[in-house]
Amino acid sequence: MIVSLQRQLHEAISAVIRRELGVETVPPFSVEVPPSRALGDLAITVAFQLAKTLKKSPRAIAEQLAPALQSVRGVVRVSAAANGYLNVFLDRPMFLVARLRGDIPAHAEADDRGTTDEAHKTIVEHTAINPNKAAHIGHLRNAALGDTLVRALTFRGTPVEVQNYIDDTGVQVADVIVGFRELEHCTLEDVKRIADTTRFDYYCWDLYARVTDWYGGDPERLAVRAATIHDLEHGDPQRGGAAAIGALIVDRIVRAHLATMARLNVGYDLLTFEGDILRLRFWARAFDILKQQGAVYLQTEGKLAGCWVMRIEDGESAGSGAPDKDDTEGTEFTKDSSPESTQGDSMEPAKGDAREKVIVRSNGVVTYVGKDIANQFWKFGLLGQDFHYRQFATQTGGRPLWATTSEDGKGQAPPFGRAQRIYNVIDSRQLYLQALLGQALRTLGHDREAENSIHFSYEMVALSHATARALGYELDADGESESASRKPFVEVSGRKGQGVKIDDLLDLLLAKASEEVAKRNPDFGVDERRRVASQIAVAAIRYFMLKYSRGKMIVFDMEEALSFEGETGPYLQYAVVRANNIFGKLREREGLSESDLLATGTLAGIAADELAADASDLWALVLESARLDEIVDQVVRSLEFSALAKYAFGLAQLFNAFYHRYPILSEEQIERKRWRAAGVAYFRSQLTRTLDLMGIEVPSRM
Repeated sequence: MIVSLQRQLHEAISAVIRRELGVETVPPFSVEVPPSRALGDLAITVAFQLAKTLKKSPRAIAEQLAPALQSVRGVVRVSAAANGYLNVFLDRPMFLVARLRGDIPAHAEADDRGTTDEAHKTIVEHTAINPNKAAHIGHLRNAALGDTLVRALTFRGTPVEVQNYIDDTGVQVADVIVGFRELEHCTLEDVKRIADTTRFDYYCWDLYARVTDWYGGDPERLAVRAATIHDLEHGDPQRGGAAAIGALIVDRIVRAHLATMARLNVGYDLLTFEGDILRLRFWARAFDILKQQGAVYLQTEGKLAGCWVMRIEDGESAGSGAPDKDDTEGTEFTKDSSPESTQGDSMEPAKGDAREKVIVRSNGVVTYVGKDIANQFWKFGLLGQDFHYRQFATQTGGRPLWATTSEDGKGQAPPFGRAQRIYNVIDSRQLYLQALLGQALRTLGHDREAENSIHFSYEMVALSHATARALGYELDADGESESASRKPFVEVSGRKGQGVKIDDLLDLLLAKASEEVAKRNPDFGVDERRRVASQIAVAAIRYFMLKYSRGKMIVFDMEEALSFEGETGPYLQYAVVRANNIFGKLREREGLSESDLLATGTLAGIAADELAADASDLWALVLESARLDEIVDQVVRSLEFSALAKYAFGLAQLFNAFYHRYPILSEEQIERKRWRAAGVAYFRSQLTRTLDLMGIEVPSRM
């Protein structure tokens, strides 16, 4: 809510410069927050930018501009600092009252915000877990970052479509099918019975690890996998066989994933099934386009003979730090970036060779990047084709979830795809592959789409030794295990069955939070205690996933995340609960409702200099609370959501310091009490909004 005021000042200053100084083209300048409130509430740098053009000192220019800015609504004084800054002092009571009354929207319109025009729609694709086993802790960061990006874009007024890509024809699903057929000798009916009578995503987790061991016992068994993949891509689920078993596995596992994500307050608009891309021949259409434009060609010699390849532009894979998921012999990476063993033709060329990326293997199998190119073309509306749609589920709050289908759709689906900008939330190992999507778009002349095809990357998640032990890992005295190997953290591998399922972690956090809630609130019933504990557990996880720079590997520690003190989600929740308690106690003790305390007629008549010692500290809390929209703008531009987490933590710290220094309940002077209550009410509203952006709810009590 500070952005609209900054914009107003920017426009007023630009007009004054043109009128008073005769400058037609106003140079870019910023409206900043000074390091000390004593210097002003906002600081303007324009005098520095004009100094060279006007051949005057910044101070002289600032002194000339200052008087003309006094008339800006909400400004009480503008002073020219000796160094040339224009320091702006705001009408503090007016500023606060306007925001308490809701005169200022949560985010004012700007160039690219506040519109529902379809041309400005943004797609965010995130989560994309392989539908072959339970979701694990490695998927947490993707979902937390992706969902927070969606919430931040929505806060700014950007129309957002949330997609979750389901790789239902990939090697991971094929491996589970192989497990059921070759290891357990199951028919389709047997698999249905198991799905109905077990925690199916957990069952498949163990089966998947067993299949990996089975392949290791005899490399020739990989031929079974290859045949199963072929059946998945070309078979009809209605006719039984591998395709039917695969469809059942995928449906049940996807529903389990959705239930897990719902516990974390994560939802979607559309599930995009890879099988539909193949069945509707999206890839065939994209392949024709690529061949017509010469973007791909058939290699006739060398190791890649018989493959359709794309020449890699210089620098496309620079700094990726990871091999191509299809160009590494024996390895395929999928959207959730779990490395899995597979067979393939394509290999990374040796140093000095021409760099080529296999799009279609010599056996006719389309590589992952080929299918992703087709999907990216569809997202931008460049393919000339569309999916059919069916309603897949109803999510929390009644939000419908749609899914693609290759058959006639059921129900009236909203328009999907045709976005102006796309964010693909995928870990940093996929940097090279995501760059290839941009290359394909540029090669076909779609420069704007290439520029707006954004890879939102991040690093991996591991476990602290203490948390690993709490979740069942057996580590020796040196912290060793099969996955730890003397490292200061424990890595996980779903392929080996060594991993931490999200639901297990949530359950453990919930149990620990419930113990703490019971100690603090012995009067809570079982249901209320569980509800509050669940909110605390989710806050612990989601804040931990956001508070580190996305380029930094996370080592998750349960005790640290659950702490009510320090930089944690529960600490932020407690700050809002504490603010709520103030108003509750005022109502109980004095019969004063919140509306009585915040009566704007009374507040509007308070002058800042009547508030004595607490005025400066209260104003610091109010102005920092007002910076939420500025912070959201920053994090959307930088995709660095640790800045949002740190803003929330700093705001909570500021409130807690004010709370201890300037009590409201015991304040005898009614005007001061109302002023403090107003400031706290605004802080509470803004921190609650900030927590909501991070997918964190505020408990009734803690």
